[in-house]
Amino acid sequence: MNAPYDGDRGQGAGGAGSSSGPPGQPSGGQEGEAPDPYLQHAYDHDPYRAQDLAAQDPVAEALYDRASHPPPPPGTYQEPQPLYQQPPAAQYAPDPRIWAQTPPPEPAGPSRHLPYGDNAATTQYVGVDDLVTQASGDRGEQDAFAHLFRDQEGSGRPPGPPAEPEAAPAPVPPKSGGRAAGILKSSALMAAGTLVSRLTGFVRSLVITAALGAALLGDSFTIAYTLPTMIYILTVGGGLNSVFVPQLVRSMKDDADGGEAFANRLLTLVMAALGVIVAIAVFAAPWLIHMMSPTIANDAAANSVSVTFARYCLPTIFFMGVHVVMGQILNARGKFGAMMWTPVLNNIVMIFTFGLFIWVYGSSAESRMGVQTIPAEGVRLLGIGTLLGLVVQALAMIPYLREAGFRFRPRFDWKGHGLGKTIKLAKWTVLFVLANQAGVIVVTQLATSAGKLSGKDGTGFLAYSNAQLIWGMPQAIITVSVMAALLPRISRAAHDNDPGAVRDDISQGLRNSAVAIVPVAFTFLALGLPMCTLLYASSGTEAARSMGFILMAFGLGLIPYSVQYVVLRGFYAYEDTRTPFYNTVIVAAVNAAASALCYVILPAQWAVVGMAASYGLAYAVGVGIAWRRLSHRLGGDLDGARVVRTYARLCLAAVPAAVIGGGVGFALLKTLGEGAGGSVVALVCGSVVLLGVFFVSAKKMRIEELNGMVGMVRGRLGR
Repeated sequence: MNAPYDGDRGQGAGGAGSSSGPPGQPSGGQEGEAPDPYLQHAYDHDPYRAQDLAAQDPVAEALYDRASHPPPPPGTYQEPQPLYQQPPAAQYAPDPRIWAQTPPPEPAGPSRHLPYGDNAATTQYVGVDDLVTQASGDRGEQDAFAHLFRDQEGSGRPPGPPAEPEAAPAPVPPKSGGRAAGILKSSALMAAGTLVSRLTGFVRSLVITAALGAALLGDSFTIAYTLPTMIYILTVGGGLNSVFVPQLVRSMKDDADGGEAFANRLLTLVMAALGVIVAIAVFAAPWLIHMMSPTIANDAAANSVSVTFARYCLPTIFFMGVHVVMGQILNARGKFGAMMWTPVLNNIVMIFTFGLFIWVYGSSAESRMGVQTIPAEGVRLLGIGTLLGLVVQALAMIPYLREAGFRFRPRFDWKGHGLGKTIKLAKWTVLFVLANQAGVIVVTQLATSAGKLSGKDGTGFLAYSNAQLIWGMPQAIITVSVMAALLPRISRAAHDNDPGAVRDDISQGLRNSAVAIVPVAFTFLALGLPMCTLLYASSGTEAARSMGFILMAFGLGLIPYSVQYVVLRGFYAYEDTRTPFYNTVIVAAVNAAASALCYVILPAQWAVVGMAASYGLAYAVGVGIAWRRLSHRLGGDLDGARVVRTYARLCLAAVPAAVIGGGVGFALLKTLGEGAGGSVVALVCGSVVLLGVFFVSAKKMRIEELNGMVGMVRGRLGR
C-alpha cells in the first residue's frame, strides 16, 4: 500500500500551521487581549478545523486519488453560513402614510373593482337576508380536495422580489359610505315609510267606517273618495310612474343643466293638464257618480251627498299628480324618503278630520246617521278635511325639492324637447291601468247595488274595500319586500340573457314568500270573523260580522295574488309590458264576469262575499296563463315541480292548522260574545293555536324554506 500522504498535514485551511495560534485561543481574538469565555461559541474550538479536510478520515484518505481530484488549495475553503439570521435593520422607521393610507374611492359604473371580479354583469350581490335564507341549504364545495390544491398552489409559488416603497400619494378624503350602503339606507327608508303609510292608512279606514258606518252613507263617501284616484290613474298616473322617471334620469345625465329645464317643463305640463282635468271632472261629477254606481245615482239623497263629497274630493287630482311629479324629480336625484313619508301626513289629517266628526256627531253605531240625516256642516267638514290632506301632502315636498337644489320655474316651451316621445312610451302602461280600472268599475256598481238591495249594513262597497285593505297588507309587506331584493338580480340576469338565473330567482321569490303568505291566507279564512268584529266594532256588530265573511272569502285568493305579482316581475325584467297588459285584461274580465254571476245567483246579502271569492279566482286564472307564457320564454322550465311541491306541502300543513285554530276561535267567540273583549280572546287564542299547529306540521314535513325563515328570525333576535 502507499504510505499516507502527509504533505499538507499541520497546515490550516487558511495558511501555514504557525498562523493558527494555540489551540485554546479563538481565531478571531486580537493579540494582547485575554479571550472572554462568555463571548465564545461552544463549537468555536474545533480540533479538525486546522487540519486538512481530506486527512480527517484515514480510510478515505488512503483511497483518495489526489492526481485526479486534487484538494482545494489552501485559503479557498468557504466557512459555512448560519442557517438562520436576523434580517437587517431598516434604515428608516416605517412610515404610516405608506402602509396605512386610505384607499382611493371606487369609480362609478360597471368598471368599478368588485370583490369577486371586475365584471359587474356576472357578479352576484348577496345580502344578509339572502345568506340567512339560504342557511338551511347544503352548499358544500364541489371538490373536497380543492382547498389542498389552492394551498399547494399558493405555497409553491416562489416569493417575488420585495416591492419598492412608493412615494406617499396625496391624502384622500374619507369616504362617507359605499354605493351599496347608500342603496341599503334608501331601501330601508322607503320600506319604513311604506309600512308607516300602510298602517296609518289602515287606521284612516277604521275611523272612516266608525264615522259613516258600512251602509249607504259609507258607500256614498267611499265612491266619491276613490273617484279622484281612478281618474288620475286613468289619465296621467300610469305614465308618470313608469315612463317619466327614466326620462328624468336620462335628462339629468345628458342635458347641460342637469335636467332642471326638462323637469320644469314636465311639472308645468302636468299641472296644466291636471288643472283642465279637475275643471272637467268637477263639472261632470253627477255623471261620474252615475258611471261608478247607478244605484247611488238613482237615490236622490245618496246622489246629493255623493256628488257633494265628489266635488270636494276631485280637486285632489291636481295635488295628487303634483306630488307624484315632485317625488319622481327627487327620486331621480337620489332622494327617496320624501315620496314615501309624505302620504303619512295625508292620513294624519284625515284621521284628525273624521275623529273631529265623531267627537261632534258621535260614531255611526251611536247616531245611526244616514244619507238623509247627515247635516250639511258635517259633509263640508269631511270634504274640506279630505282635500286639505292631499294639499298638505303635496306642499310638504317643496322643502325637500329646495334641499335637492331644484327651483320650480314654469316653462311652456314644450314642443321639440322629447315630451311627445315620452307620452308615446306610456301607451301600454295606460292600457294596463285602463283594463284594471274597468274591472273595478264593474265590481263597484255591483257591490253598491247589492248593499242597497240587502238592506243590511256591511254588505256594500265600503265593506268590500275595508276587507280588501286588510287582505292586501301581507302582500304589500311580505311579497313586495322579498321581490324588492330579488328584482335587481332578475333584471341583471335577463339583461345577460341567462334564463336559468331568472328561473332560479323567480323560484326563490315564490318559495320564500309562500312560507308567510300561505299561513296568513289560511288565517284570514279561519279567523276573519273575530278579526273584523274587533277592528270594525264601532260600525256595529252586524256590519263587522258581514265584513268578516267578506274577508274570509278573500282569504285563499291571497296565494294566487302573490304568485301573480312574482311571475309578472319576470316579464318586467325583460322590459315586456305588453304581456302583463294582456294578462291584466284576462284577470279583469274573469273578475267582472264571476262577480256578475255572483250578483245574479247569490242572495243580495251574500253577493259581495261571492265577489270577494271571485277576485281570487280571477287571479288563479291569470297565474295559469302568465306561468305558461313565462315558462315558454325561459325555455320551458320554470322550476314548476319544486315550486308546486313547496306550496302543496305548505297548504297540507296549513289545512289542519286552520281547522283547529278556526274551531278554537269560533268556540271562544260564541262563548264570550262578538264584542271587543270576546273578539280579542278569540283572535289571539285562535292565532296561537293555528300558527303552532302549522309550525309543527311544517317541521315534520321538513320544508327547507321554513327552516330558512326560522334561521332568519333567530338571527335577527340574536340567538
